[in-house]
Amino acid sequence: MSEKKGIKPSIYAIKTMVGQEKNAAELVASRIKTNSFPIISILAPETLRGYIFIEAQGPHIVEEAIKGIKHIRSRIPGKVPFSEIEKYLITKPIIEELDVGYTVEITGGPFRGMKAKITRVNKVRQEATLELLEATFTLPITVSSDYLKLVSKTVVPKQEVES
Repeated sequence: MSEKKGIKPSIYAIKTMVGQEKNAAELVASRIKTNSFPIISILAPETLRGYIFIEAQGPHIVEEAIKGIKHIRSRIPGKVPFSEIEKYLITKPIIEELDVGYTVEITGGPFRGMKAKITRVNKVRQEATLELLEATFTLPITVSSDYLKLVSKTVVPKQEVES
């Protein structure tokens, strides 16, 4: 959704029934789809009970979107600065996305820039065992997940080397 010229979107806090934050967010999302409200995003943090956050270009849009929805009590007056909700936005570690057979690119160390296939993932130690795709023979190497970038989730067939 495009923002109107000169109007920057703001974040508004919505008070909900405790334990019903996710349900309230889903009901608001459903209403947004049905009525095409210009809402940019909805955040229902798991660690903050009784509140959801809605990003829109004005409070009147939020009021229309939440009017009469079950589990929503009211909109808190004023805007919420992004710095207040930033702590609820957690980036998922790369190791959580990796799985056996996926293709990755190595971003650091002596094999930087090379593509490899994952043969084993150790989530506890935050590392993956790889087979380099560009190597003439298969040599398993273990690399920290900090140095991996996911390229493809499709399983790569083993390459045949011509003699």
